[in-house]
Amino acid sequence: MNNPTLILSIGGGIALVLLIVGIVISIRSERAAVEERMGRYLDPIEQEHMEAIKRTPLTDWLNKSVEKSSYGNKIAQNLARADLKIKPGEYIALMLIAAFGVGVVLWFIGGRNIIAGVIGAVIGLFLPNFYVKRQQGKRLIRFNDQLADMLNLMVNGLRAGFSTVQAMEAISKELPPPISDEFLRVVQEMQLGVPMERALDNLLARIPSDDLDLVITAINVQREVGGNLAEILDTISHTIRERVRIKGEIRVLTTQTMYSGRFLSMMPVIVLAILYLLNRDYMMTFFIPENRLCGSIALGVGATLIVIGYLVMNKIADIEV
Repeated sequence: MNNPTLILSIGGGIALVLLIVGIVISIRSERAAVEERMGRYLDPIEQEHMEAIKRTPLTDWLNKSVEKSSYGNKIAQNLARADLKIKPGEYIALMLIAAFGVGVVLWFIGGRNIIAGVIGAVIGLFLPNFYVKRQQGKRLIRFNDQLADMLNLMVNGLRAGFSTVQAMEAISKELPPPISDEFLRVVQEMQLGVPMERALDNLLARIPSDDLDLVITAINVQREVGGNLAEILDTISHTIRERVRIKGEIRVLTTQTMYSGRFLSMMPVIVLAILYLLNRDYMMTFFIPENRLCGSIALGVGATLIVIGYLVMNKIADIEV
């Protein structure tokens, strides 16, 4: 440990990890708290002014560059579905920081080998996406589990004489997140002049749920042709409650298969990484000139079989209801 370069490099890697942790914590706490407290009282002009104050030239340039592309729109949609209060440019910056940090860490662990650094950079580049997808799945499951209770509350409100907007406002106040947060955004959009149909379409874009699509379709059809919305939603509520129950039972039965597929797919990669770190000369046998063709074919066939096995096990566990 007398090498100052090594000490500075390790310190730099630790600093990068702490920076990533700090960014995630600030995103999930400070911004969410401020927006929750101030969102009901600030008009759009004041909100834009506050956002302009918080922006830096770098993030402003990234946001402007990314938001003009279809890739930026896709990132913004994924972040909205995961309920992460960051912009596409900030998300890309986080991806680059994670790639650099993980690449530096694996570069040191792998004995300052450039291949280990590149592998770490690729892993770090996809880590934020894995987190976003996980948050999307967890949030969608919680939303679907609350949908039947939301319909019961909405039906009771309509039968008590509430309008559709008043019933949605009651949902935003009475039920827990995430369904209350989403319907609060719907109510706020309508209060700002957005038509109900468009506000509900925005809700469906943030929550890609088949059950929610059925509810929104029923509300839109009732607004156009008339009818007893309370009776329609009451019938839909029973159907959705049964679907949620069946999905929960299927999820319990298929969880073992799903996680087995993930573990079996990751195990060869983990074993190869461990062998590369422990005995690099043995693993490099695949790439020596006289074995390069056979080694590349063997690694390619192994990777193909791993991907096929993972897809097959996921297909077995994916049961439509």
